[in-house]
Amino acid sequence: MPAQPLLLLLFSALLHAEVYPVDITPEQPHKTYRDQTFGSVRILDQKEIILESIDGIRFAEASDLAYDSKKQRLYMVGDKGILYIFKALFSDKIETLSPLHAYRLTKEKGRHFRKKVDSEGLTLDEQGNLLISFERKPKIGTFATQGERITRHKLPHPLSNRKHYRGTNKMLESVALHPQYGILTASEFPLKRHKLHYQTLYALSGKQWHFLAEPERKSAVTAIEVMDDGNLLVLERAYTKLTEPRTITLKKLYLDHPNQGLYPSKVLLKMPSDKGWHNDNFEGLTKIAPHRYLMVSDDNNNFFQRTLLIYFEVVE
Repeated sequence: MPAQPLLLLLFSALLHAEVYPVDITPEQPHKTYRDQTFGSVRILDQKEIILESIDGIRFAEASDLAYDSKKQRLYMVGDKGILYIFKALFSDKIETLSPLHAYRLTKEKGRHFRKKVDSEGLTLDEQGNLLISFERKPKIGTFATQGERITRHKLPHPLSNRKHYRGTNKMLESVALHPQYGILTASEFPLKRHKLHYQTLYALSGKQWHFLAEPERKSAVTAIEVMDDGNLLVLERAYTKLTEPRTITLKKLYLDHPNQGLYPSKVLLKMPSDKGWHNDNFEGLTKIAPHRYLMVSDDNNNFFQRTLLIYFEVVE
């Protein structure tokens, strides 16, 4: 084959080699790859993204996801104020996932943020714009899908003061939009006024839901997503250091009928690394279709960590 067509063939192959199959589940006899049920979760597909950059912007530290099924667009927000956009199509597996664009988040009229931003939570609003939550300086804003801020939302008093948090990197890791309660968020760790196991979900309207964090040490809320029945899917990550087990938990938080001030929750799936789960730093969730969700891990811009996408179905 002449050199030029061979180079074109190799280049084309590289373009389609950015998404690879992985398997984070424990080894077990006779398990199938595409249909694995654990607890109340059926894992449909698992991928790793290996990608250097999009539009000349380094691809790293994907913290959260939002999916627009009508436009077939998967949005990812990175820790350094970067918005990544992929064309994505899902059936019973991840059918298509290809990078399209990357944008730096800006203020209104394209003005740059004067300080570094730490964008963490992401979801879509009713108009197809993006709600993004931040750490280091706690805030939530609505952004256009090309990264320009449209408006900034007022936080309720407990969340508006940086001194109430347990650290600059322990603030608004998650955001969701509820059809009844509006914009919801949670700090990664409980505010200083509460014990470490006493977590709280906040609506920007002021309503609060208190619930118990998972018992693993340093279990933190890293993502939330509204479920089909109006309750909340919560992603918790318990991690202390690289040499110790990491536990990822998916749980359902019920937003009605508290018991002595605490709202009940149910563990759907617990994934401890010391029980054979090859998990990573999972931080993001988005709803794909009824009962189906996608979860992403933040690689921390670290050679030893990965950007993983886990596509799953809740089968209560």
